[in-house]
Amino acid sequence: MKGRSETLMRDDPFAEAFEAARQAALEGEVPVGAALARAGGIVAVAGNRTLRDRDPTAHAEILAIRAACAELGSERLPDCDLYVTLEPCAMCAGAISLARIRRLYFSAQDPKGGAVEHGGRFFSQPTCHHAPEVYGGLRESEAAQLLRAFFQARRI
Repeated sequence: MKGRSETLMRDDPFAEAFEAARQAALEGEVPVGAALARAGGIVAVAGNRTLRDRDPTAHAEILAIRAACAELGSERLPDCDLYVTLEPCAMCAGAISLARIRRLYFSAQDPKGGAVEHGGRFFSQPTCHHAPEVYGGLRESEAAQLLRAFFQARRI
């Protein structure tokens, strides 16, 4: 039988995303995590794996989308919501659009590499085929602290 804290965590996509981000940091990856959920629960969770996989496309969002598509047997995820600890980059925003994800929830803003509320503002472009509902800044201070601690430790 699962303990209460484990059950609560599995019902909270952001908790899962943050746990994936913390695990990525332990493996030397930039601490970003993502979880895809729909009615009935969490479908996929992933953290960044660019170094481990030697793959520049192995961002948490991309890996979670790939896993969810495999799990659900579809290239489209119109009834799914994505929870991510950092504002997605242009590549990830493109994948979110192509997967037809319903809602995007993200924590920390990324003025340098983000492409949702910064940079190219991907979902606002006329060439964007599908724009999810976007909710940014959720649990932002927690995500920002995780990223700051990771990069400070690397500078020492």
